[in-house]
Amino acid sequence: MSRRFDTIYQEVIGILDKKLPTWATYHCTDHTKYVVEKAEYIAKKEKVSTKDVFLIKIAALYHDIGYIENNQDHEEIGCRIVRKELPKYKFTKKEIDKICGMIMATKIPQQPQNHHEQILADADLEYLATDKFKPIGDTLYTELKHFIKDLTRKKWNDIQISFMSGHQYHTDYCRRYKEHRKIKNIEGLKKLSNSAYFSF
Repeated sequence: MSRRFDTIYQEVIGILDKKLPTWATYHCTDHTKYVVEKAEYIAKKEKVSTKDVFLIKIAALYHDIGYIENNQDHEEIGCRIVRKELPKYKFTKKEIDKICGMIMATKIPQQPQNHHEQILADADLEYLATDKFKPIGDTLYTELKHFIKDLTRKKWNDIQISFMSGHQYHTDYCRRYKEHRKIKNIEGLKKLSNSAYFSF
């Protein structure tokens, strides 16, 4: 199983490195690698079976591949790519359906329908509750500036405060161990609401 994952991993990462647009500073290869790592970690904390951890990691690997074509409806594009590519690795239709369900669960606003979908949704936004929040958030700001030319730091601050205040983690692990750190990051943003720059 690990050997098959390694093969798929190398293929997908190679595609992302080659085909992602240069403006994708947040939805980049490093983001995908990070989500794969966090998805596996959270899945194990949630005591998911080895077989299902494998499927969650595959979904994490493909969850933003749609950006190679378009930033709009990229989850649907990712599912189309998954349905085309994964049969050659002997994935069943049932497995592919589960993977696509997890990919769709990362769409904002997140609405995961089962445990596996909750895990990937949480892994995708796990950074909100870490000390990596600032630098990762900066990459998203830069990416959004490509489309929203008049997006200021102040406006971006306000967007993040609003989004994070309305966000909730779904898994027991993230609710227990991540929510408090996310709240701390929100409080830091609020203190800077009149500033043009982050300072933490």
